[in-house]
Amino acid sequence: MGKITGFMEIERATPPLRPVAERITDWDALYKPFPQERMQEQAARCMDCGVPFCHNGCSLGNLIPVWNDWAYRGEWALAVETLHRTNNFPEFTGNVCPALCEAACVVGINREPVSVRQIERTIVEEGFARGLIVPRPPLARTGKRVAVIGSGPAGLAAAQQLTRAGHAVTLYEKNRQVGGLLRYGIPAFKLEKHLIDRRMQQLLGEGLTVRTGVHVGVDLSVAQLREENEAILLTGGAEHPRDLPIPGRSLSGIHFAMDFLGQQNRRLAGEDIAREAAILATGRHVVVVGGGDTGADCVGTAIRQGAKRVTQIELLPKPPKDRAPETPWPLWPNQLRVSSSHLEGCTQEWSILTKHFEGDAGHHVQRLHCVRLDWQQDDAGGRPRMQEIPGSAFSLEAELVLLAMGFLAPVKSGLLEALAVDLDGRGNVQVDARYMTSVEGVFAAGDMATGQSLVLKAIHGGRQAAKGVDGWLRGGESVLP
Repeated sequence: MGKITGFMEIERATPPLRPVAERITDWDALYKPFPQERMQEQAARCMDCGVPFCHNGCSLGNLIPVWNDWAYRGEWALAVETLHRTNNFPEFTGNVCPALCEAACVVGINREPVSVRQIERTIVEEGFARGLIVPRPPLARTGKRVAVIGSGPAGLAAAQQLTRAGHAVTLYEKNRQVGGLLRYGIPAFKLEKHLIDRRMQQLLGEGLTVRTGVHVGVDLSVAQLREENEAILLTGGAEHPRDLPIPGRSLSGIHFAMDFLGQQNRRLAGEDIAREAAILATGRHVVVVGGGDTGADCVGTAIRQGAKRVTQIELLPKPPKDRAPETPWPLWPNQLRVSSSHLEGCTQEWSILTKHFEGDAGHHVQRLHCVRLDWQQDDAGGRPRMQEIPGSAFSLEAELVLLAMGFLAPVKSGLLEALAVDLDGRGNVQVDARYMTSVEGVFAAGDMATGQSLVLKAIHGGRQAAKGVDGWLRGGESVLP
């Protein structure tokens, strides 16, 4: 490494958040600028650890110590090239990834881990600023046509890889703009949408064809799609949300998180939402059911819309402040994580079970009736069991309820029914080692094949599926890495 003792001499540093009073008035990026020189200094903290466990944490297999070293030395062309060997879109993961690599960082055993995610962002931004990230069209075309259905991170990664392999790729997206959950599910303050547009210019320059506003299986028949393409790759995500079927669920004012977040992103993009019923937190008591990242995104969005009060409740118990003993290094730690949204003004409650919703005379939700839980470890060492605490019932005022409890599986109606692909035990599309489904020439990747997961895992799945498609079309080995 460039500075062998860097991890001992330099403390971890990351870009500071903008003040709460400032950032909740807009939808801009959360962080203040961070000087390039300081981030290069942070790269010097990456030690010559021999066995880089960060590789174990990252599903993409990123060459983290290598590009950290190039960044420290200011060798930006080499840093950019190394970064993109395994990750098509480091600006996406650099903004929204929970940084599994940092949890597995060797420095993190007894110090703060290396600021991997921020270094990644710095490298890609330097790459664009220096004109190092440009279209890389294939030298030769194969004449094979491939349809990629869904333009989330898996679909975008697969489409780029297949285009670079020389195939004629058409990317289909049912929404008006590409990006899937990157564009419509993640708030703009966490992922600015111009980053997607910037990267799309590279993909278009490489020869990718994009058709937006086309819902395959509805606007375009599966029969026509199969007739026009030698291979089809399904990357439509897991869009079937987990519901809360308790008394009062039919009341108005109760919405799935993605309906709320998606509408706000479309509103900011200037899309026509006049035909949609407005889902707004302005002046309302908001309750978010679900304590994960999507729930935190709802909290931040509701605050920016001017909610009167925001409460987030979670079924599971409150995690410990520090890494739990049952998740030792280098495992992803079970510990309390406070997002930027929580710091903006939110009440969090754990071990809460919602029993029923209550509405007013107009059949609009008015409050939630809940009970507190006691979680006990099974004597047999199995999963913890929850018990309601006697006398702990309480209610929460709620004029807008957002259900952010995750996703169950892909939507079956339309495309999947028409293709008649086999599903696994969890309702996801079943694939083999090549990512091919039970239907010859039809492949699947991302959340549609794995269930709800992370952006980096979707990118990895898209890359691997592209390799499977390419090898199948060539009747042998793939030319893709």
